[in-house]
Amino acid sequence: MSIPASGLPGGPAEPTGSPAGPLDRKLCQVGGVNQNYTSAAGTLYHIQIEDRGPVLDKASNRELRRVNVIVYANYGEQNAQIVHGRDHDYPDIRTQAHTAFITSRVADLAAEARRIIEEKEQRQVMRINALIHEYHLTKNDVLKKEFEEANTLFPFLFSRAWLELKQERAMATSAAAPPPPVEVREEVVYPLDTELRESVIEIERLMAELDHDLKRLKAAGKADDILLQTCRKLVARAKETVSGREGSEFNARRLEMMRHSLTTTWRQVKSRLKA
Repeated sequence: MSIPASGLPGGPAEPTGSPAGPLDRKLCQVGGVNQNYTSAAGTLYHIQIEDRGPVLDKASNRELRRVNVIVYANYGEQNAQIVHGRDHDYPDIRTQAHTAFITSRVADLAAEARRIIEEKEQRQVMRINALIHEYHLTKNDVLKKEFEEANTLFPFLFSRAWLELKQERAMATSAAAPPPPVEVREEVVYPLDTELRESVIEIERLMAELDHDLKRLKAAGKADDILLQTCRKLVARAKETVSGREGSEFNARRLEMMRHSLTTTWRQVKSRLKA
């Protein structure tokens, strides 16, 4: 997902221009981050941040400065998996001041990654609670398989969810109304394969760009019902594509088709904005 040129909310303003002239392309890249982090629940994560320097964005066909963030859960274990991946894009300004700005963003993104980890764990606990509660009511074997898989992948979170559920049951009375169903957000799956993962991250970025420009189009009164419905259906399919539970659901051709559809629709929206 792209973020504004000013960086993270509350961050310093981005420098512009330099009297010394542009730097060589190969000098526009700073050191990244490789950092281990243990969550409040006890899960071991690894935060990896890479400044990829100036790159050509295929969708927009423009040069920009891209910083990539990847977060691994259960780092160093057999059940390691990627739970967060994101590209952060900035203008391609080849100055020493801008390079210093990117350095500060890398540090901020590391702190942001730790916050994202804790938020994701809270949602995962809610999801496990909902699965266990639903299984208790239905005895559905599919649900049982899901929370058993969650126990294998995130044993600390499963223990926390189970404890919370026991405490809730202890506090409940027979006359109390059943708790309302919890709406759990579907998480994106990031394949370990580099090519597939990059495609998933790009699809996420395109969805964010499309949503941003579609809102601008609606505010300008240039969005018709057919376009809005088309975009809603396309984004819904894209979310299903990147939220597959099984790794076998991911393949390069399927992801490329979705990326192409999003790019084409986004360009249509942008052309209407310019009209």
